[in-house]
Parts: sequence; structure tokens; C-alpha cells
Amino acid sequence: MIAKRERIEARFLPEVKRMAERAALLNGITLTDYLAKLVCEDAPKTLKFHNEITLSNQQFDNFVQVCEDEASYELSDEIKQAASRLDKDGF
Repeated sequence: MIAKRERIEARFLPEVKRMAERAALLNGITLTDYLAKLVCEDAPKTLKFHNEITLSNQQFDNFVQVCEDEASYELSDEIKQAASRLDKDGF
């Protein structure tokens, strides 16, 4: 079964378009396939960067300690509202 394709419209400066066309030609693929390849290579990295947090061991240990010691903090109304929105969204 062939997946349905959707259209994306984009405007580029002429020199950018020519460069992309040349690169696609050198790769033996269409401009559409070339642009799709670029998105498939870059988008996962961008999404990962914005959706993951990397902590050092010390930062993680501090985080766990604070989470385990409920008496050490009071959640603000903003945090409670954000948590409620995340719960509604299924996170």
C-alpha cells in the first residue's frame, strides 16, 4: 500500500533553490526526495534536543533527593496548572 503524500509549499531564494537542485541531481534523486531526506535526517535530532534533558550524575542525584523529600518544596499554582494540562494531554 502506498502512503498518501501531502504537499508542502516553500519559497527559497533563487540561489538556494539552484543549490538544492544541483545537490539532488548529484545524488540522483528528485528535489522533493532530497528535501525529504534532509528533513528526515535533521528533524529527529532537533526534536530529541528539545524533548530530552541531560543531567550529570550529581544533578540527577539532587533531583531525586528533592523529589523524595516532599516537605522541602511547595508547588506553585503555575506548576500545578502545567501538570494538570500535561495530565489532560496524556503525558
